[in-house]
Formats: sequence, C-alpha cells, structure tokens
Amino acid sequence: MTILEIPEIRALDTRQHLIRIPPQLDVPLTARVQRLIDTGPFRRLSKITQLGLVSLVYPAAHHTRFEHSLGTYRLSLLYLKQLSQYPRFCEAVTPDQAEKLIVTALLHDIGHWPFCHPLEDLGLAGIPKHESCAAQFIQADPISTLLQDDWQIPSAEIVELLTRSTGTPSQDLLSSILSGPIDIDKMDYLERDSLHAGVPYGNHFDQQRLLGSLCLNRDGDGLAVTEKGRTAAELMVFARYVMFSEVYWHHAVRSATAMLQRSFYELYQQSVPAELFQLTEESFVCQLLEVAQGTDVYPLLDGLFGSQRRLYKRLIQFSYFQEQELYQQLARRPYPWLIACGNALAELISEHTSVLIPPHHFIFDAPPTKLEVEFDIQVEFTKENCYRDLADVSPVVQTLAQAQFDDYVKRVRLFVHPDVTSLNLDATTIKRWLPAAIEKADAEA
Repeated sequence: MTILEIPEIRALDTRQHLIRIPPQLDVPLTARVQRLIDTGPFRRLSKITQLGLVSLVYPAAHHTRFEHSLGTYRLSLLYLKQLSQYPRFCEAVTPDQAEKLIVTALLHDIGHWPFCHPLEDLGLAGIPKHESCAAQFIQADPISTLLQDDWQIPSAEIVELLTRSTGTPSQDLLSSILSGPIDIDKMDYLERDSLHAGVPYGNHFDQQRLLGSLCLNRDGDGLAVTEKGRTAAELMVFARYVMFSEVYWHHAVRSATAMLQRSFYELYQQSVPAELFQLTEESFVCQLLEVAQGTDVYPLLDGLFGSQRRLYKRLIQFSYFQEQELYQQLARRPYPWLIACGNALAELISEHTSVLIPPHHFIFDAPPTKLEVEFDIQVEFTKENCYRDLADVSPVVQTLAQAQFDDYVKRVRLFVHPDVTSLNLDATTIKRWLPAAIEKADAEA
C-alpha cells in the first residue's frame, strides 16, 4: 500500500461518507474514523468550545474542539496527498507512519479541558497538562482497542508522536506537520476562529496556494514551501499576528481571562476536585461556581458566567514599545508574583485614597512565562537549487517573526473592578505607586 492508497486519503476523491463542517468543507469519514469520533472522549470535545471566553466579546465564537479536530484531520490528509508526490517524503515516511499522523491529527486535542490554555499558564502544581490528559484517553479503552483493531497501531506510538518524545528525522518531519510554523493545527484554527469570530484576519492568506507549495526542508526533517508559496506563508504569519492582536489578546477577552485566572487560582488553593479536568465546559463552570459559593471570587465568576456580564475595566496598559521599562518588570513573571503585585498595589492605593479596595479588585494580566513558537521556515528556490530562510527574503516575517512575537501582540494590563473606576484613578497615579508594589512583590517572592 502506498500513501495515496490509504482509505482516508482515497476518500478525498471518492467523496463517499462525508461530513460537512464550516466553511463548506467536506470531511471524509471511513468506518474506522467514525468509530473513533463516536467514542465518549472524542464526543466530549463537542461540548468544549475552541475559544472559551472569546465568545464574551465575539458572540458567535462558540465553535468546538470537535469541529476543529475534524478540520485538522482533513488537513492531515491534504498535507499527505501533497507531500507524497516527493520521493524524499515517501522514502522518509511509510504508509504506516502516515496512518499514525492521520490518527494523531484526529486525536490531537482529545486531552483538552475547558479553558485549559489560560489555566495552564498559571503554572500551578497539580494542574494536569492537556498532553498528559490526552495520553490517558488514548491509552485507555475504547480508543486504545480501536487503534489496535482498526489501525494496528499501539496507542503508545500515537502518544509518542503527539508529545514529540522521539527525535528521528521521520518523527521530526511528522511532528512538524502536527506542530510547526505551517502545521495543520494553525492552518485550521486561524481560518476557523476568524470565521466564527466574524473577523477577516485569519482568512487573509491563500490556504490552497500554501498547501500546493508544501515540500521538505533542506535536511528532510521538517516542512518547507517552494518559492510559489512564499507570499502565502508571509500572509499566514501576518494572519496569526493580527488574530493574536485583535482576537486572542483583545483587551476585553483578556479582562475575562484575568478574572477566570484569579478566581481559579484562589479556589485551587482551597479545594478543586481532580475530576474537574475530565468535565465538559458546562459542567466545569457549574462545578467552579459551586466551589466558589460564599468566597470573595464568586462575583468574578458570576460576572463571567452569570445572567449579566460584568467585566473588569482596563485601567492602564504597558507594551514593549510603550513604557518598556515597566513592561519588562511585569511581563513573564510567575503568576503568584503578579497576584502579590496586584495585592500590594491595591493596598497602596487604599492608603492613598482612604478607600478600602479589596485585593481581588486589582488584577494584573501579563504575557505568561511560556513564549509563543517563533516562525522559522525555509523556502526552496528550485531553479537555484537552494533553500533560504523565509525571514531572510521577507521583511514581513523578519519583523513579525524573528523579533519576539509575544512582545508585539501581548500587553501588560491592569484590570480593576468597575467600582474602582469611581475613584478617578489615572495612569499617572498608578505609575507613581507601581514601583513600590513591584518592590513589595519582589520582597515576598
């Protein structure tokens, strides 16, 4: 069997047993794929939204990880179909390995729990990584048995590929398709998130052109694009930049995120049941609200998930190119330090105004310690028989990708309870007291 003879890839052309997902995409479902997506762990993804709190700002952004997983699986088939025309790829990747990629693409999000990315950013001991949750689901029945019976793949090999725990050239190549500069995950979520949020930014690259230009890099251990795909790759970099700037790190989205993080942090110090991370989104929220009853942070959660939306207000913000010194003092700090700094600032402002401000009425939101993956990809110039880094031939990529991506799309922001705005605090007042708050937080660290 060749890669093109894999049933799921053949089904792209035979167009039998299709399921339709936005935007007007047909996803082939063979019997063995259908059995995987009918399992409980996979069906659970239909009740976990892809963008979580983004829907508080972009009300149509309620699409699910189930939908995204199907889109990513479909792209894995298209990537394999395109790359199989290259002898170097077929020498590096066997049909069996290609099938592992297909399964891993389908199951890549199966370990996600509601709001897991912002809560993982807290860095709290005991919070499971979604990769470890994925490993548990994949290596347990019914998925483990289906992988063995239908695909003849040991579940451990899917976990190995998903977690990128080996480093052979062929494994690195498959990993770059799953998670790399132009991977199937980004290719799907940029367009899908843009579509459901109702913004154009994630659609501003030629996906078909990019797909048609995929090839192997110089060493054969990762993806590259031919010269004809250079512009599409540039636009994908820009699309990702704008989606972070205008959607994922929109100030109101980050206000909601900061409120959830602060609430979860306080509650987790008390008691949050371990089974929370196995729940659907609705059950997860209900469980959090139940645990929060009678605590100081219940109003924060109620403002997010209750009958009336009440978000904290942005009082001040700093960026890498505005107030750089303060930005660098606050960005990428451990979350407990940010809590201590916010508490110290609330205490200092309380003394200054003679008005008692509860600590949780001041919440700092800052770029997390973990950095976004930088965009690093080669362009093949066939006529010259050479490769060049995209950043070397593209001023767009050089600016947006070689420079630290996070510094240009993520801000340090101070969000405050709506009642605090009545104190008429301004940026000058906050900046006057902020150095003392930073010093106090440093002392407590």
